[in-house]
Amino acid sequence: MRQIILDTETTGIDPKEGHRLIEIGAVEMINRRLTGNTYHQYINPEREIEAEAIGIHGITNERVADEPRFAEVADAFWAFIKGAELIIHNAAFDVGFIDHEFGILQASRDEPRLGPVADHCAILDTLKMARDKHPGQRNSLDALCKRYEIDNGHRVLHGALLDAEILADVYLAMTGGQTALLLDADAQAGANSGGTSGIRRLSSERQRLAVTRLSEVELEAHRAKLSLIREGAGECAWDALVGWEASETDRAPSASVES
Repeated sequence: MRQIILDTETTGIDPKEGHRLIEIGAVEMINRRLTGNTYHQYINPEREIEAEAIGIHGITNERVADEPRFAEVADAFWAFIKGAELIIHNAAFDVGFIDHEFGILQASRDEPRLGPVADHCAILDTLKMARDKHPGQRNSLDALCKRYEIDNGHRVLHGALLDAEILADVYLAMTGGQTALLLDADAQAGANSGGTSGIRRLSSERQRLAVTRLSEVELEAHRAKLSLIREGAGECAWDALVGWEASETDRAPSASVES
């Protein structure tokens, strides 16, 4: 499953009043493992940013004056999210702005419209999920971090990429933790449970295990056992396994193993 945890920052709160996107941040997760692939872009909104919005995210008009316009980044952004499940806190807000931007773009392009997002991506709203799990409680991103003991002390102002990274941790905590464990951890769990299917991480170089030689007493017992087998059956499977003529000592088993 490919999931994109996404957040945006805007010039104001309502695209119907002409407000625009000024930042998009998104992180990729596949099978509940963060891949390290991200999308992060500041955008020139081609309008003024409201003072109240600046107070929330700290992004000024001067900061985005030289950034590309949405039309210049739309294709790359669309390629990053298309077909994925989008995980967004208060999804209606972010999706509304994204669809608004694609609508403006379509008006200036003589080609099929990109979007609406819900036609090409599944959408999971973590705010709705949190309200269902914790009715009557505060379910802001900060409140969820506190509830699930996720460190967000570095979050002084809102920022799209930072908030997306924090939301990824919150989502994993809300849905049972990160299940994509390291192979070493899987192997240890298998050993602790007495299972036989534990997996261990192999080094890039083959490792020679310790060799344990048989004592003279053990060799004599081995020779005697082989002789009894040969006398009774006329042949010995051990000889066939060794595969060459050798002395009884050479035929004796050895614990030399290579892995």
